[in-house]
Amino acid sequence: MNNNEQSVIYLDHAATSWPKPPAVTEAVVNAMLNDAANPGRGSHAMAVRASRILFETRKQLAKLFNIKNPNDIAFTSNTTMSLNMAIKGWLKPGDHVIATSVEHNSVRRPLYFLEQTIGIEVTYVESDERGNLNIDDVAKAIQPNTTLAIVNHSSNLLGTIMPVADIAELARKHGIKLLVDAAQSAGIIPVDVRSMGIHMLAFPGHKGLLGPQGTGGLYIDPEMDLLPLLHGGTGSQSEAREQPQVRPDRYEAGTQNTPGLAGLKSGVQHVLNETVQNIHTKEWALTQRLIEGLLPVNGVKLIGPELGEQRTGIVAFNLEGIDPSELSFILDQHYRIAVRAGFHCTPLAHACAGTSATGAIRASVGIYTTEAEIDALKDAIKQIAQQYGV
Repeated sequence: MNNNEQSVIYLDHAATSWPKPPAVTEAVVNAMLNDAANPGRGSHAMAVRASRILFETRKQLAKLFNIKNPNDIAFTSNTTMSLNMAIKGWLKPGDHVIATSVEHNSVRRPLYFLEQTIGIEVTYVESDERGNLNIDDVAKAIQPNTTLAIVNHSSNLLGTIMPVADIAELARKHGIKLLVDAAQSAGIIPVDVRSMGIHMLAFPGHKGLLGPQGTGGLYIDPEMDLLPLLHGGTGSQSEAREQPQVRPDRYEAGTQNTPGLAGLKSGVQHVLNETVQNIHTKEWALTQRLIEGLLPVNGVKLIGPELGEQRTGIVAFNLEGIDPSELSFILDQHYRIAVRAGFHCTPLAHACAGTSATGAIRASVGIYTTEAEIDALKDAIKQIAQQYGV
């Protein structure tokens, strides 16, 4: 951390968590210095150590998400790649998909691509302006050819926590597979693939799991077989023309990001030590503090669940008369507060919230966020509102 960064109030954890626990940085550097060979591509000691890093990281993730077999986790570079792997690997011509109106473009765009290229059908179940979903509306959307339901576990704009277990029960009754986008929930709210009935779980390494950018994964139910997104070298069954059937090799063509995954292992261990429930409790309290502070400010319009309602560590809002991008710039340049402005790659959620014309400011907390930092943002918004005569 350089001198300029020391004074930054970082409230953009929904994009990437920062700073990382010191052990994460140490693990990345150690892997670069000592274990930088190709995992699964050799029998010499360094390659074996690299393979061990990947295996231990899978084990930690399996423990976190209650996955029985760690080899059912395929490593990817981010949640976007994981969602593409799941969507394009499972859906076939004529299939019908149910998704929600708070989905990220990492779901919306692959689905649109398949609508245009192979003729799948998609129904987006509408949420209310706070992102809440009526499970009866999901049930009404089911068709005879529905093969997949997709749900964003928590909206990256609204912070709303979706009823995954209820959707899973519906999916089970109708023989539908369930894909959960855990971009904003992994490491932040409890995720148990077995008790929650999740068939595929797409997750990032660089957000709530506290790992480096360029890491992520997809859990794939052992009864499912996806068409691989990539085909190529796996270090196994090299004599065959076909991609191997054995997991995780089937879904992991090419050299893996060993240093990044070493850092991810340390990040997950940190989450396990802190416990997801404690992390969620702390982040929820911080969001409540922020909401309480912003509610009395003239011109502030809050988006998402109301005060006291469950949510992840995201608070989105607008200040009347000020473009969100301008407000973000002022916060950055004059207050050293880093937030996210714009449309957050989720136009569907903005349509729900009624902010399609403007976008919004998004403040998101992390495990190292303090009450003093929350108060600094509240005070800054008050001052800006007064200066602009809102």
